[in-house]
Amino acid sequence: MTDGSTVRLAFRIGYLGDAYHGSQIQPDVKTVQGELIRVFRSLRWLDPSDDQHNLVLSSRTDAGVHVRVNGGVVRMNRELWEALTPRKMVRALDDRLPKDIAFLDVTEVDETWNPRMAEHRVYRYRLEGIEFWQYPGDVFNDWLAMFVGTYDARNFARLEEGKNPIRTILSCEPWVVDGRVVGFEIVGEAFLWNQVRRTAMALHRMSIGEIEPKAVESAIEHPEIEADFGVAPPDWLILWGVHWEDIPLDNTPVDIQCFSAPPTGVGVERTMRKRWREAARYEMKSLLHNEWARLGELPIVKHR
Repeated sequence: MTDGSTVRLAFRIGYLGDAYHGSQIQPDVKTVQGELIRVFRSLRWLDPSDDQHNLVLSSRTDAGVHVRVNGGVVRMNRELWEALTPRKMVRALDDRLPKDIAFLDVTEVDETWNPRMAEHRVYRYRLEGIEFWQYPGDVFNDWLAMFVGTYDARNFARLEEGKNPIRTILSCEPWVVDGRVVGFEIVGEAFLWNQVRRTAMALHRMSIGEIEPKAVESAIEHPEIEADFGVAPPDWLILWGVHWEDIPLDNTPVDIQCFSAPPTGVGVERTMRKRWREAARYEMKSLLHNEWARLGELPIVKHR
C-alpha cells in the first residue's frame, strides 16, 4: 500500500511531428500528449480513479512540426517515484512509447513549477526546404532584425480569441550549417499560434521578390492594418528547445554534417528538387535522433 502522497515531476521530450495531429490531446486523433497519457496509464502511473489527466506540455506544436526538446509536468505517487528513479522511469517509457517520441529526462519540482512559464523558447526553420528559396545575401540579417523586439504580432499569427498579441522576440539570426545559411533561428519568451511559420513565409516571399521588406516592416509597426503573408509548411520547423531557469536548455554547439545543399543550376529539374526535399526531410529526422541520443544521458543513482 502507498501513503497517498504525490510528487510533481518535470520531464523533457522530443518527437517527430509528422506522425501526430499536433502535440495537444484531441478526440479521436493521435497526438503526442495523448500517447504519453496512454503509456502512463498502461503502466498504472496515473490515478485510475481520476477521469482527468494531469500531464501537461510546455509548448503546443502543430501537426508536422518536429521537436528537439519540449517539456511538461505530471503528478505521480511519491512512493512509486522513489522506487522507480529517473533511469528506470525513462527506460520503461522508452520500451512502450513510439520510436518517434523520445522521453529524455525527468526530475522532481516544487508545486509552483509551471512548464508554460519558461524563460524562453528557441525555434529553427530550414528555409531552403521551401520551393524556390534563394538566400538573398547580407540583407537577410536586416530582414531578421525587423522581427526582434516587443510588439503586437497579430499579423504574424493565427490569433486566438482572448490571446494577448504582444510578444517579445529576443533574437532572430541566420541558421548556418557548414558555412551555408539554411534558414533562421528565432528566440522568444513565448510565441503565438503559427507565429514562426508566418515569419518564415514572410522571409521566403521577400527572398523571391514577391513582397518588399517595407511591407513586412509596416505589418509589424501597424498591427491595426491587417496583413497576411501566408503560412510556411510545418515540415521544416523544429522547436529546438525550451529553457527554464532551473532546467536550462543545452546550448552545446551542434556540428550538423547531414544537411545536403539543394540542387542548383540551369539543368536542375523540378523532379530533382522534389527528390532532394524528400532526402532533406530525412536529414531533419536524423539530426533529431542524434540529438536525442546525446541529450538522453542520465545521472547514475545508486540504490539505497
